[in-house]
Amino acid sequence: MKAFAVVLGIALGSLPALAQFAVLEVDAENIVSYTTDIFDATKFASDPNLTTIPAPPRNFAFVMAVGDIVAVNGRPARGTLVVRQQSISLSPSPALGQGVADIVRTAVSDYLLEIQQADGTLVGNIHCLGLSAGTTAVGAPVGSGGNLTVAGGTGAFVGARGQMATSLLPGGPGPRTASITEDPAKRRGYPGGGRVRFTVQLIPMSRPEVIMTASGPAIAHSSDFSLVSTSNPAKTGEILSLFSKGLGPTRSPLDAGQPFPANPLAIVNSPVQVTVNGKAAEVVGAVGFPGSTDTYQVNFRVPADTTTGASMVQLSAAWIAGDSVQISVN
Repeated sequence: MKAFAVVLGIALGSLPALAQFAVLEVDAENIVSYTTDIFDATKFASDPNLTTIPAPPRNFAFVMAVGDIVAVNGRPARGTLVVRQQSISLSPSPALGQGVADIVRTAVSDYLLEIQQADGTLVGNIHCLGLSAGTTAVGAPVGSGGNLTVAGGTGAFVGARGQMATSLLPGGPGPRTASITEDPAKRRGYPGGGRVRFTVQLIPMSRPEVIMTASGPAIAHSSDFSLVSTSNPAKTGEILSLFSKGLGPTRSPLDAGQPFPANPLAIVNSPVQVTVNGKAAEVVGAVGFPGSTDTYQVNFRVPADTTTGASMVQLSAAWIAGDSVQISVN
């Protein structure tokens, strides 16, 4: 892509964040729940053999679960799931050993979803906590249990809030329960690890948004950086330059408020996607605009099969989408 360009008429002011949910479906596999069936710490994580727990954990027992993140919103990803829980078996009609309460719950849970791109680039962490199982929180995804809040995040998810629910992936078992003595280095090699989907309804601090000018969206022809318009439409297969806000941190280490450098360019850390009429476009590059603190340039290729006429362009970063804008394609 070209290093950067100054496009006349672009207002580089801030855009307001949209107070609405972005939905991230985070899929994890090989989940094993290590249960404190003994309290001799010298034996923790020491047994090289496959272990089992013959009975469910007693009320108030501690559990540490670990799993592998494999996809976000259906796209390949990597990362680590860590869940710290304490059993708190509650019921309006408790059996022996259960706690009496007005609702069914099974555990106090602390979820850490550390998400990476498929190439291993760390995108950020989403931290959720609350009560597991039983009645689903109001407004949470249908068919999932628990009452879990998004307590915050790091990287692309810094300052995020919202709620989360969990459900088994189709055909997938729940997390395998193991003794706390089992060697976790062999977690992926043993059969029976669980497959779970974590549906996060996220309200981010900001969203990726195409900058708007008096003449329309700040999307320009990369050949001369003239704005795309009805009288100067884009062509199929052409590379365009889009100018936006809210793409988050870059791979170059920068303190908050520091301007993006020109040499080397600050590459956006999060996965960036552009769609044209709902079809994925090739993203050639995404960088922080030199000299600015929250303006970005994204170069993308208009798909060859784009229908001529008015076309809708949508930008997303870290699986969080902004509003669509309209351009003309000829």
